[in-house]
Amino acid sequence: MSLCAVAQGLVTFYLIGSKPLYTILALLFISTIGIYNFSILLTKPKNPEKSSLVRVRWFFAHHRLMVTLTIVSILSLVPLFFLISTESRLLLIFLGAISFCYSLPLFTLADQKFGLRNIPGLKQFLITLVWTMSTVLLPILEAQNMHLTNISLRDTTILLAKRFLFIAALTVPFDIRDLFEDRESGLKTIPVVIGEKRAYLFCQFLLAGYIVLLFLYKNNGFNTDFFALTLTAFLAGWLIFKSKWKRNEYYYFFYLDGVLILQYVMLVVFNKIF
Repeated sequence: MSLCAVAQGLVTFYLIGSKPLYTILALLFISTIGIYNFSILLTKPKNPEKSSLVRVRWFFAHHRLMVTLTIVSILSLVPLFFLISTESRLLLIFLGAISFCYSLPLFTLADQKFGLRNIPGLKQFLITLVWTMSTVLLPILEAQNMHLTNISLRDTTILLAKRFLFIAALTVPFDIRDLFEDRESGLKTIPVVIGEKRAYLFCQFLLAGYIVLLFLYKNNGFNTDFFALTLTAFLAGWLIFKSKWKRNEYYYFFYLDGVLILQYVMLVVFNKIF
């Protein structure tokens, strides 16, 4: 997931015509490790060794190592934080607050504690929002601060919107995979609310909107970047339809999340060939 975050940051730098800023890429990589590990630690099941999820069993079988890695990751963010602009720092604080509060049991209802992720419809929105803002707006703010790009408000909005749609489409299959667990725990995810089949169609609708925005971005129309990213969107749509809930969990991490890395690879390859 950390490599996916870095790849999406590289996609943004490429699309805005800026050279990659390694401070931002390091922030994306380290913060993703820290936040994801922190979230897993907070949601530790009673008997992790008996979990049906391979990643949960592996994570808590190496509990000390993962706790150490989480602490090191969070501490490593401190020097990087002071190397970026004030605007980027404010955005990072905002995103960090959302990420940390995502799994924390901040609220109580009928003697039952719950976090932001348990609020109906909020789980997917928060994940998509954090990913979009961190991999799009953070690189843009820092590139503009260093006068490496000059992107209009219109194109910034389109870039944010299309990344939001793409990330949202990729997050729904993970909720489909966890459909029965979410129902039992009371999580109101999209698949739980509208059903599995409609959730798959909803993903395709999001990807269609993403392709439309690709065409509108910078008024470039059918250019090389459009075809490279549209190809990955079609691949993502096909993989989503293939992602039945019974499929091995690594299908989601390797193939679906891998599309986030493939986007940057396709941009580079198409640029070299065409």
